[in-house]
Amino acid sequence: MNDKLIVRDYFNNTGFERWRRIYGDEAVNRIQHSIRVGHQRTCERVLEWLGDVHDQSICDAGCGLGSLSFPLAERGARVFATDISEKMILEARRRQKSRLPDSDNPRFEVLELEQIDGRYDTVVCLDVLIHYPLDQVEKMLAHLSNRAGEHLILTYAPKTLLFAALKKVGEFFPGANKTTRAYQHRSEDIEAILTRLGWKILRRAAIDDKFYFARLVMTARSASAVAA
Repeated sequence: MNDKLIVRDYFNNTGFERWRRIYGDEAVNRIQHSIRVGHQRTCERVLEWLGDVHDQSICDAGCGLGSLSFPLAERGARVFATDISEKMILEARRRQKSRLPDSDNPRFEVLELEQIDGRYDTVVCLDVLIHYPLDQVEKMLAHLSNRAGEHLILTYAPKTLLFAALKKVGEFFPGANKTTRAYQHRSEDIEAILTRLGWKILRRAAIDDKFYFARLVMTARSASAVAA
């Protein structure tokens, strides 16, 4: 089974309840709480970096349950939010009825990342690339690059000895029946891809919390890409 099918199947089945709890406020175990905290810190940092988003168009690619989509919409951005999992999108729409009951913003759709169309001021892709090997990541970033006008923001799991050790002993990814494959990527590989696609790195952040390890990158169009 290829990685996309594994990810779709996981988040539509065994993984859905796990991540619904992680992205909610009910009691979770210490590993899930660490992931919750790390993901929330990542979303908060993205909101800080973007600043005033009023009337900007933003694509949240791999939106999950809308952890970033909702605060962006509440700040006035026009948000198109997608996820490969139908269950995730249905739950995000359910939450929208209580959080933003009189609005169709964000607009949630079930789409694979490479099916996203349109053009947006900013494209954000958080906690998605960990599910895919580098060759697939490059194709995904190339597609997102064509959708982004001003900024491309993403996270990836860094290749570190600690992260590798946790993965190996199963503390962070506890079995094939409970999670998807987890891929670590070297920063130089990810940044080389972004450079080839015509982006320059504006900001970097390491967001680690016991069992959550992410490198957050914000890019802008390079001068050479704009000139071309």
